[in-house]
Amino acid sequence: MNWQQAVSACHSKASPFAVATVLSTTGSTPRGANAKMVVTKEATFDSIGGGQLELLVTEKARGMLDLRVPDQKIEHFPLATKAGQCCGGSVSVLIESFPETAMRLAVFGAGHVGGALVQVLSQCDSRIDWLDNRAELFPNDLPANVSKIYLQDPVEYIPSLTDAHRCIVVTHDHALDYRLLYALLTETDIDYVGLIGSTTKAKRFFQRLKKDGVSGDEQLRCRCPIGLPDVKGKLPMEIAVSIAAEILSLDRIAFSEVKPELSWKEIQQVFRR
Repeated sequence: MNWQQAVSACHSKASPFAVATVLSTTGSTPRGANAKMVVTKEATFDSIGGGQLELLVTEKARGMLDLRVPDQKIEHFPLATKAGQCCGGSVSVLIESFPETAMRLAVFGAGHVGGALVQVLSQCDSRIDWLDNRAELFPNDLPANVSKIYLQDPVEYIPSLTDAHRCIVVTHDHALDYRLLYALLTETDIDYVGLIGSTTKAKRFFQRLKKDGVSGDEQLRCRCPIGLPDVKGKLPMEIAVSIAAEILSLDRIAFSEVKPELSWKEIQQVFRR
């Protein structure tokens, strides 16, 4: 894969990656400005010149990925001294890290609450699988981090989920809600399954789960009613904000709040050299 294909593949898999770009060169160098490579935890794609330079850049990029926060750095490499290459020139490289998304979410239901919830959570550091059996409910334009998935039976999607997902069930159908909940608790190890509903619905569902052989420990992975109890509003957006606040409270680190280290002034200084 070239670097563009590697970025696309990492995005589709929600895998962490870093992009290294040659910003400027002086003297004799293996590649010119704008050469790029992609670095993941296991591999590299494309090239900025090979040799010790690429090895050093790869090590720095993986070190940035290990920190699990978005970051940008400019590194300067005098090839004869720092990289041990015979070219004799120097290279300035911009390394940008794109860590794992803070939240992998599956939202079952594209009704009023589901639509409002996706609207809120899509603006956070998240990747969202949005599922419903009513294709006409999905809007035409969706943010890049939202994938709409139409299935006649959304339960069929559950084997595609990872244990890193958190699931929110807000469908229009109580029977479907139960089937989704049962499958999520019995077929996955997902640690958070939020279900919309009243305390009466919750009581009935938990009693049924017990009758169907789902242990009390497994039931603890389900939160119903979902959302912060102090938010009393009943409008779809009010319910969505309550649910989103609860989901966000589950994450210790809000990666999207970490500011890049690199300033625009620093980038301009590199190009002036």
